[in-house]
Amino acid sequence: MRKVSREMDSNWALEIMRKAPYITVSFTRPDGTAYGVPLSLASNGDDIWYFHCAPEGDKLDAIAVNPEVCLSAVTKCQPTVGPKDGTFTLQYRSAIAFGKAEVVTDNEEKILALRLISQRFLPKHMDAFEEAVKRSLHRTAVVKVTLSTPPTGKRKQYDKNGDEMKYGRME
Repeated sequence: MRKVSREMDSNWALEIMRKAPYITVSFTRPDGTAYGVPLSLASNGDDIWYFHCAPEGDKLDAIAVNPEVCLSAVTKCQPTVGPKDGTFTLQYRSAIAFGKAEVVTDNEEKILALRLISQRFLPKHMDAFEEAVKRSLHRTAVVKVTLSTPPTGKRKQYDKNGDEMKYGRME
């Protein structure tokens, strides 16, 4: 990380990942080109993350050749003018993590993953979960990403006095 003064610890980064409306997952396609797509992920602990997708396509083709992926999440992204120096800048909170992706083949784990995703994004509609799983489990792929190291976090944020909050300082 170039600006170490903006680095945040891995617990902070995990919270960013849990709060982000989506996480961009970056893959390497079989032909070596990059492929990144924003997805709705949910976690089971700190180092296991799941997403769902169609049972065929770019994501699964990429994983079959190179299972290493990168997860990137951003929250509180806001263009701003620096309060003290008038520079055009961006306030943000971000996290990045690296891991290995694998297709989940066990139906119990697939259902667990889909439940985690549904609870995160549609908690008020869990009464319809069982029926939805019965209808679509056979045509839904689930991918498990196991993080290889804890995520890292970074932020640029100003306090109420217009000073940049550095070195993990919290308000």
